[in-house]
Amino acid sequence: MSEQPFAALGLKENIVDVTQKLYFKEPTPIQEKAIPEILAGKNIIGRSKTGSGKTHAFLLPLLNKLDDTKDEVQIVIAAPTRELSIQLFEEIKTIRKLANKEDSWRARLIIGGLDRERMIRQLTSRPPHIIVGTPGRILDMVDQGAVSIYSAQSFVIDEADLMLDLKFIEKIDALFVRSRKDVQILVFSATIPKQLESFIQKYLQQPEKIDIEEKGATPEKLEHRFIQLKPGREIEEELLSITRLIQPYVAIVFTNSKEQTEKIARILVSEGYEVGRLHGDLSSRERMRVVKGIHQLQYEYVVATDLASRGIDIKGASHVINVELPKEKEFYIHRVGRTARAGGYGTAISFFTKEDERLLRQLEKERIPLSFYEIKRGKWVKTSHFDTKKARPKRKDDLDRIAWQRVRKPKKVKPGYRKKMQQEKERIKRQLQKQRGRKSGRRN
Repeated sequence: MSEQPFAALGLKENIVDVTQKLYFKEPTPIQEKAIPEILAGKNIIGRSKTGSGKTHAFLLPLLNKLDDTKDEVQIVIAAPTRELSIQLFEEIKTIRKLANKEDSWRARLIIGGLDRERMIRQLTSRPPHIIVGTPGRILDMVDQGAVSIYSAQSFVIDEADLMLDLKFIEKIDALFVRSRKDVQILVFSATIPKQLESFIQKYLQQPEKIDIEEKGATPEKLEHRFIQLKPGREIEEELLSITRLIQPYVAIVFTNSKEQTEKIARILVSEGYEVGRLHGDLSSRERMRVVKGIHQLQYEYVVATDLASRGIDIKGASHVINVELPKEKEFYIHRVGRTARAGGYGTAISFFTKEDERLLRQLEKERIPLSFYEIKRGKWVKTSHFDTKKARPKRKDDLDRIAWQRVRKPKKVKPGYRKKMQQEKERIKRQLQKQRGRKSGRRN
């Protein structure tokens, strides 16, 4: 009888049992390479794309090494956002429960927005074995004397590229000063920017570099559908058309602003859907409630901004909908990587306008297979490539275009609003025709 795949990596029996309870059939490439090296105590730089199993690549071996007889911090995990910190904390709680270690493995979540005095009391009463949080708040608790991280044997920097973007590297640097010199450092990220190299060289002596080569920029079994927004068609109207065509297990709807996140969430709720929302203005308690709801599969739709959703693993996400496309190629890749995870299938649906053509061309250069559709009479209809139809030359007498520009857009979407907008457009168009006729008569 062949050895269980995770046992072959050197994990203890109770952690191997956890992988079976999580329905992990076999290690992903990043897990297969990283787990033995982490168990051996080596410093790691792990690069692998979104959805490749990076989180369990470090959680499983670190919890495998944890000594619950010691009353000291053994593992520090720093994440760039509160949402990602909450998710990591929830993952640890899940593993702890499956391993029957709820009473012996102590973990604390250290993020802003929670009761600071209560956090200090909890940390000082008895030190946790595992700390998970954002760099700034962890540093705050260390400097307050609430907890010491000098005893930590392992220090994880998750989503390191975003740490750099958010200028958290200085905080990480300060935390390393307060750590033991031989602490094991594990850096994980979807990308390793050049700016990180000097930081890595400063702290990681001869690290083991694990770079998982991917076949493509996005998951292989992911379909990319694009819908062009036509003049007079509102995003909200198109989105509702899509919701009537798909039956998602979970769909993630991306927007470019907090305001749009709230607006789209309200529209979906009004249609009777269970909706979660993630953006920077939510309180920590509200974020924790939403992230827990995501883990418990409470929502059909999760509406989110890029930053709030970064690194969040939304299990079972079958669809990603880009209500607004991001400006950068990397953000598109991160977004759509939330579905078709671990070799599964998924669909990304994106609205685009003329302004997004630069991004679409960049995606094509990455050999991402783009397909173009429109929705007609409640059905998907395949259309031509986005640049095959030449844009109409702008004409001064283009009354339709001018009339649409003058139609007042309703703040709230109500039944029949599309028909009313069309009637208003025709009324304005008739006025423009009359004005143009009078001007022509005066010239003659």
